[in-house]
Amino acid sequence: MEAMRGGKFLQKFRLYETRSKFYLVGRDKSRTLWRVLKIDRLESTDLGIQEDPTSYTENECQELLWRIHEGNRLTGGLKFVTKCYGIIGFMKFLGPYYMVVITRRRKVGTICGHDIYSIGKSEMIAIPCPIVCPNVANSRDENRYKRLLCSVDLTKDFFFSYSYNIMRSLQKNINDKNTGHVVYETMFVWNEFLTRAMRNHLKNTDWTVALVHGFFKQSKLAVSGKDFWLTLIARRSRHFAGTRFMKRGVNEKGRVANDVETEQIVFEDTPDDIPSQITSVVQHRGSIPLVWFQETSRLNIRPEITLKSDVDYKATRLHFENLVLRYGNPIVILNLIKTREKKPRESLLRAEFAKAIHYINKGLPNDERLKFLHMDLSKLSRRKGTNVLGLLNKVASDVLELTDLLHCEITTSSKPLDASSGQGSSDIKRNDDFCAATMVPLLLQKGVLRTNCIDCLDRTNVAQFAYGLAALGRQLHVLKLTEEPKIDLHDPLADDLMDFYERMGDTLAIQYGGSAAHNKIFCEQRGQWKAATQSQEFLRTLQRYYNNAYTDPEKQDAINVFLGHFQPQQGKPPLWKLDSDQHYNIGRQGTLSEETGRFIKRSLSDGNILCENSAPVSDRNVGENNTANSELLPVQQLDDIREPTDSAPEIYMCETNPCPSTKYSTMPGRHSISEERQSYLKRLGYPELHSSNFLDLDLLSSSGNSCDEEAFERSSLIHSPLDGISVGSTTTYSEPGHNDEGRDDLSRSSSQLSDSRDYSDRFAQWVANGGMLCY
Repeated sequence: MEAMRGGKFLQKFRLYETRSKFYLVGRDKSRTLWRVLKIDRLESTDLGIQEDPTSYTENECQELLWRIHEGNRLTGGLKFVTKCYGIIGFMKFLGPYYMVVITRRRKVGTICGHDIYSIGKSEMIAIPCPIVCPNVANSRDENRYKRLLCSVDLTKDFFFSYSYNIMRSLQKNINDKNTGHVVYETMFVWNEFLTRAMRNHLKNTDWTVALVHGFFKQSKLAVSGKDFWLTLIARRSRHFAGTRFMKRGVNEKGRVANDVETEQIVFEDTPDDIPSQITSVVQHRGSIPLVWFQETSRLNIRPEITLKSDVDYKATRLHFENLVLRYGNPIVILNLIKTREKKPRESLLRAEFAKAIHYINKGLPNDERLKFLHMDLSKLSRRKGTNVLGLLNKVASDVLELTDLLHCEITTSSKPLDASSGQGSSDIKRNDDFCAATMVPLLLQKGVLRTNCIDCLDRTNVAQFAYGLAALGRQLHVLKLTEEPKIDLHDPLADDLMDFYERMGDTLAIQYGGSAAHNKIFCEQRGQWKAATQSQEFLRTLQRYYNNAYTDPEKQDAINVFLGHFQPQQGKPPLWKLDSDQHYNIGRQGTLSEETGRFIKRSLSDGNILCENSAPVSDRNVGENNTANSELLPVQQLDDIREPTDSAPEIYMCETNPCPSTKYSTMPGRHSISEERQSYLKRLGYPELHSSNFLDLDLLSSSGNSCDEEAFERSSLIHSPLDGISVGSTTTYSEPGHNDEGRDDLSRSSSQLSDSRDYSDRFAQWVANGGMLCY
């Protein structure tokens, strides 16, 4: 939805029909603005839409409808069809066009006075009248495509807003003034394809809503007697979207499977809808950005992992270029997969991922290098006495020192805000009372934490909760709701936040993996009965296996149709007769009509396309690089990359204070610490090492343990799978009651190894020099 006259938005609609046309009447919330859209019903296969440019009052609109009724009395007059709350889009299979509309909505939250909704019910309506409807409209294939589209349950996990760009983070909305077409073509708008023809014809988005897929939850909580609102949003990318075994790794465009942006927004409760301050922090999850896959098997619950060679790690580099453009530097990677297995599966990807990061970092300046943290979370969770959440929380706190968060002051005035004033990036408008609010950033997030395990579901969700808990402490502190910037794991607020992340994890896991998430660590933190937890985990494993083996192929087909990855054509094989990704070669090329899409300019970016390019294909250089953005690419020094990027900046770097009150955290010992790190590693008995971007966090939690298996793992990490990659500084955490047998005197007596503050300093050293950090 775009702002119309006076900053108003069409929110409620009534659909009428005559024999020759549909009339969609839309109005704003205050019933002061009425518009009319006409849709031709006499065209059997093409989409004919005409927008009445006149803005009507309610009485004028009723008079118009009466005249239409009188003019069509001989053919049945004007008939009411349904009320609705926005157009989701238009779809064409082998016959006529269909219109998908929202017929019921539910309010799920509010952000700065902007209402957020989910879909309660939707309806698909055939456009042509029965007398001109082609015979193919009721064919077997047509009906099967309709069933596929309807199998995408829009009432689950889709949300939208008429007045707020919910597909973008709060910081992106503050920094970016673009609206309309641009926001529809971002990576998080799932009905971009369904609305494309209409948007390109009308050149506006007044009648459609932009659907985001993922998770949204908002609740009021309290701390120290003060109420605040906590909002957790997960936005799932529509690029390379699909189910667990159908979409793995990264594709040739640098887009990863299960790509989800998570945003945590906190603001104090106020009598009106607009708070005086607001904070936000963003983190990211996505499949390991290597070219790998697993074949679905009905006989093997854990199919073999196949890793393909990617020369110069081109796809991996494209992925991280995209992250830098979206979030800025630094990019901190938290890799949670297994280090050592009896039969190598995950560990194959761990070694190759480390090689890829090392290769990419060789061509980057120190301050732009990817920062790689490795933690074998499965091993740590099995080790008796290890507080996994405590360890993750310490890591999260240190990463938060690098990336910081968004903190804004909001000032309001009674002066109406003109929607055409061009101030949209830093101004927000309440829905219909025209109360202008200006957001002044005091802190900006710079960079992002990217977390992954093998599926980016279970272990990843635990780590994201730890980061969210560290961020919540900081958010409440900058809002002056708490005196300390940290929240203890046993605090009731931690339990509340855990419930948020557990529900988000279950939702995302069902979408991608076919079952709720494995929440063993959360259950242990709550002290739940171990036998009940094991039974629940077993049942979820079976559910995930069944869905992956039997129902995911059809679910993937439905996603491909909904997103427009496959567009049916007469005379071409139907989708269900193709292998999982053959549709990219059969149904994707040349499927758009001359009117709606002669050619879609290739763009991997989040909002680079304003509308389709009608120039001949031969006149366009599809792979031409955008020179305006070339200085932003962090790895162009490697191989003179000339690939489009996958997204415009989601979070911008903040190099200067946006206002006098802005403060940025500094970390001690960030400059001449290379010799100190080498000396520390020598004390632990490691050979002399060179500066590295890698640190293995497994070593920090197992130093001094003489167990043969762990000794082997430490040796394999220290001596790589990478020759020439050195191990960063390491520390041991001593948890209360942790008495591992075989712990040597050094780890028992050295208090600095169990001091989290000492670890934080070493973390700063690693940050200053770059490297791989592994727990």
